Amino acid sequence: MTVFEPQPNPEGTRPQRFKGLFNNIKFFVLCHGMLQLSQLLVSGYLKGSITTIEKRYGFSSSKSGLLAAFNEASVGNTVLIVFVSFFGSHVHRPRCIGIGAMIASMGVFLIALPHFISDQYNYTESNSNSADNNSELCQAHNLFLEVKSNRTCNQEENSTHYEVYPILLLGQLLLGIGGVPIQPFGISYIDDFAEKKNSPFYLGILFAVTVIGPAFGYILSSVVLRLFVDIDKMNSGDINLKNEDPRWVGAWWLGFLIAATLLFLTSLPYLFFPRKMSREEVEDAPVEPSSEKMMEDRNPTSDQTEEASFIEFLKSFPKVVLRTLRTPIFLLVVFAQVNLAAMVAGLATFMGKFIEKQFAQTASFSNMMMGTVNIPSAMLGIMAGGVILRKLGLTVRSSAAMCTIVVLVSIMFAIPLLFIGCPTQQISGVNYIESSSQQCSQACSCSSEAFNPVCGSDGVEFRSPCHAGCKSVVNISATPRNYTDCGCGVSGYSPGFALGGPCNNGCRNRLIPFMILSSLTCFVASLSHTTSFMMILRTVIPEDKSFALGIQFMLFRVLGNKFLGLQIFFIFGGFVCFLLSFMVLRRTDSSQQNQAIATQTKNNRLQELKEAKQMMRNSNGHCSEKGP
Repeated sequence: MTVFEPQPNPEGTRPQRFKGLFNNIKFFVLCHGMLQLSQLLVSGYLKGSITTIEKRYGFSSSKSGLLAAFNEASVGNTVLIVFVSFFGSHVHRPRCIGIGAMIASMGVFLIALPHFISDQYNYTESNSNSADNNSELCQAHNLFLEVKSNRTCNQEENSTHYEVYPILLLGQLLLGIGGVPIQPFGISYIDDFAEKKNSPFYLGILFAVTVIGPAFGYILSSVVLRLFVDIDKMNSGDINLKNEDPRWVGAWWLGFLIAATLLFLTSLPYLFFPRKMSREEVEDAPVEPSSEKMMEDRNPTSDQTEEASFIEFLKSFPKVVLRTLRTPIFLLVVFAQVNLAAMVAGLATFMGKFIEKQFAQTASFSNMMMGTVNIPSAMLGIMAGGVILRKLGLTVRSSAAMCTIVVLVSIMFAIPLLFIGCPTQQISGVNYIESSSQQCSQACSCSSEAFNPVCGSDGVEFRSPCHAGCKSVVNISATPRNYTDCGCGVSGYSPGFALGGPCNNGCRNRLIPFMILSSLTCFVASLSHTTSFMMILRTVIPEDKSFALGIQFMLFRVLGNKFLGLQIFFIFGGFVCFLLSFMVLRRTDSSQQNQAIATQTKNNRLQELKEAKQMMRNSNGHCSEKGP
């Protein structure tokens, strides 16, 4: 049976096997929450391990950023999501979701493939072999060694970087293609068959559960990155690096195997859900008049579209596009969400790296902070937003006002984050260029590929002991190592020294207020998530739900992941769009009220004229009777 095959009417004609568990919208919400949790676990894990992949294969930050956003930003996925969403009311939505999830799981398996086709990770050999320890220290200048080192570096880049990167991009592409139908079809399916008052509550639960996915991804990355990258290729006794060592590379590939397996398993139940299920029945509860517009019951539209032929359905595509894009509230809310999504995408991609570098933390600890503090705060905010929407029964206009207020409050919490940070560490040859720091190691034959950071006695960080001009080391088994007789960091007539590892910037205590403010910002901003989605579902006609959500996710992919920077401007953009939507709704309501008043006044005048005419007729009748 294909996804386009017509399905029987859900009332009375569906086989008995579909009237049980798979005909329950609550079970669909549970399955969809688990699927999106698995899907977004991949996203969170990729962002948590991106610095490790970058270090393992020598990618630049721009290439690693493109890799992280490729499944969202590729042209093929962007175009595909529009057309797939257009067929939302004409196809078997659960089956499309299941097939897409299987394709996505194949993509995640492919992302882990480079580890199995690559050679073992090679780091500076001196730390793993004490007998050869002098190779990392300052030695006489050797032109042959320098040429050999450069040639080795170039050969390594050619053999790993250019072969592995396309495989990673292809895996991301499949992940993006498979994820196209998951959210648009799932959200519209829930809204079609859930009871009208429960729909925002179910979506709030769904969004909250899916937020846990990135949290689990960051936590998973913090766990597996404590394991050495080649743990499957070498004995643990042969690994002489520690997790705190800047040359450490964790087992980034292991998390992708776990996530791909979960994604495949959660895709299987969708093969058994019906195309249409019976509308959820609950006991009637009083609904406040203010909620009538927001909670307006909209029937599923499959019955309307099934009767039309497939060709006629395709011909209606331009009409549906224009009809959707000409809805001003839809556009304003979507652009507000795009701004917030761009802010979240930038933070999710680089906040772990920011914490790692700015506050001198390890990659695993930074990911753990993201997964246990920021993301749970966002989850609580989404759940609270859904509960508020259900309890207060907000209209579309009230929802716009709520979104405007919460984003404004989140801006107030976000502004202090701009001033919480640490001074930039001075790194020789990068942002600290002085003649003394450049000349102190000129006599040394330092490898251009060497990376074993040390902190000089003058507080300047160097790429390796050789670049610091150090000629000896004291107690090579100590941690951190103490390098002596260094040409850099000389104080008077005393030679300099250096300690292994990056320099401590001395402001780790600022991490706590930074995490508190950032988590508060996430909580408050997330209050608008469910509310804004319900605004979209209630401002488009029923048969355009899936397509409207497809347009929304397309803009997320085109704009939300393209400009990863200047996060404060994105949150201001979201505030402006929500404010404009509220003003448009207020003006529309005022116009409707004025029109209603004018109509009522006109009707009253007509009624008065009718009564006056009736009175005149009655008076004329009395006069005619008295006349003779």
